[in-house]
Amino acid sequence: MTHALTHMLSGARGRLLMAAVFVLSSAWIVATRPADGAVTGGAIPSPRAGFAAPEIELESLEGGRVRLADLRGQVVVLNVWASWCPPCRAEMPALQALQEQRGGDGVVVLGINSTIQDSEQAVRDFASEYALTFPIGLDRDGQATRLYQVRALPSTFFIDRQGIIRRVVVGGPLDPSVLETTVLELLGEGD
Repeated sequence: MTHALTHMLSGARGRLLMAAVFVLSSAWIVATRPADGAVTGGAIPSPRAGFAAPEIELESLEGGRVRLADLRGQVVVLNVWASWCPPCRAEMPALQALQEQRGGDGVVVLGINSTIQDSEQAVRDFASEYALTFPIGLDRDGQATRLYQVRALPSTFFIDRQGIIRRVVVGGPLDPSVLETTVLELLGEGD
């Protein structure tokens, strides 16, 4: 520090200057804090845990449409995959078993095929090979994978009954016990 600055900060003038900085800083913090009720509580869509799941609507492999909003009130395991992906192949039997075992309990596995990186025929062959019965949305233009910021396949989003993402697992294959435990927690049956 220079001699002049040291002299200015010492003594009564220095203490007065520091007090003024403190008061102004405190006032700024109070003035810029969010108002009561301004916190969204997860209402802003974002592909992260604690946020509302971004809405998607895709053509389904079966020919209709699949909309995430239509699944509200159920626990949704949204899994983004491709037929050529080895970890996707490895975890698919566990996802199908979950659909079979928990589908009646209000659980839906929703497969989103990254069709922009795949072919529709490969998706059909894959679904047949693994006897998949859950809905499969075809992400032909990559919009859903961009919206969910998918950086690796597979990526799985666990969404609660209110449409809030509670857990995200990037990569795989998912361990069946992790899959079951997470779903049980979202159903309110976990420890």
